[in-house]
Amino acid sequence: MKKLVAIVGPTATGKTELSLRLAKHFNGEIVNADSRQVYRYMNIGTAKPTGEELSRAPHHLIDIVDPDADFGLAQYQELAYKAIGDIQRRGRLPLLVGGTGQYVWAVLEGWVIPSVAPDLEFRKSLQARAERGESEQLYKELEAADPAAAKRIDPRNVRRVIRALEVLQHAGEPFSGLQKKDPPDFDMLIIGLTAERKELYRRIDTRVDKMIELGLVDEVKGLIKKGYSLDLPSMSGIGYRQIGQYLKGELTLEDAVEKIKFETHRVARHQYALFRLNDERIRWVDVGVGTDTEVKKVVAGFLK
Repeated sequence: MKKLVAIVGPTATGKTELSLRLAKHFNGEIVNADSRQVYRYMNIGTAKPTGEELSRAPHHLIDIVDPDADFGLAQYQELAYKAIGDIQRRGRLPLLVGGTGQYVWAVLEGWVIPSVAPDLEFRKSLQARAERGESEQLYKELEAADPAAAKRIDPRNVRRVIRALEVLQHAGEPFSGLQKKDPPDFDMLIIGLTAERKELYRRIDTRVDKMIELGLVDEVKGLIKKGYSLDLPSMSGIGYRQIGQYLKGELTLEDAVEKIKFETHRVARHQYALFRLNDERIRWVDVGVGTDTEVKKVVAGFLK
C-alpha cells in the first residue's frame, strides 16, 4: 500500500525542522499543510521555511497564490492529493506537514467538501455585520444552527464562520452534514509534536520576537505597498493584523507584539482541540532531546 507520514501539532513545536530531517533520512518530499504558507510574499509572519530550508528537501504547496487570491479548502485538498500522488508514483515518501487542522484532516480523512458556489452578496452582508462588531453573534448563530460545525471552527475566524453560514443558507442542511468522508487509498502514520504548556508559550514568544527582528513590520509595509489591503482574508492572520493596526496608529509596536503572542497562545490551544492528545490515530512525541531518534524509529517501523 502507498504510504504517507503526517507531522502535526501546535505552532512552534519544530515541525518544519523535524520534517526536513525525516525527508533526508527517508527519501521524502514535504507537502505544506499550513493555510498561510500558500501565499506569496508572506514569509516572516507565517514562519515559512527559509530559502536554505527549502533547498534541503523538495516542497509542495508553498507560495502558490497571491495574497488577494480566493483560495479555500477544496482547492487545497485537490492540489494536496495531486502532489501526494505524484510523490508516491516516483517512489518517494510524502510528508504532510502543518498545523492547520482543516487542511490536514481534509486530506487524511478524505472530506467530501460541499460544492456550494460563493454568494458574494450574502458574504458581504455578513462581513458588514462582523465589521459592526457582531462577529460573536454570527458565531452564536452558527452554534445554534450547526453545533458540530461550530465546534470545529475558531470563533475568531470570521471568514470560516461566514462560509459555514453561507453553505447552511444555500444547501438547506448543516455544513457539518455535507462534509462526508471518502478516505484516501494510502496507509498513513500521524506524528504529533507536543510540549508542556509553559515551554510551548516560551517557544511561541521567542518565535514572535524573532519575527520582529527579521523584519515583520517591513514585510507588512511591503505587502501594503504592493496593493494588498489589510482587509484581505490573508492579511487577517495573526501577526499581519496586529502589525497593520500598529501601522495605522491604533497600537504601539510593543502592544502589537504582545497581542501577537497572546493570540498565538490562543491558536495553539485551539490546535489541541483539532489534534486531540487522546486521538489514538496520532502518535504524540514530546519535543526536546531524543525527539529525532524516537520519531525516526517510529517511521522506520511504519515503512517496513
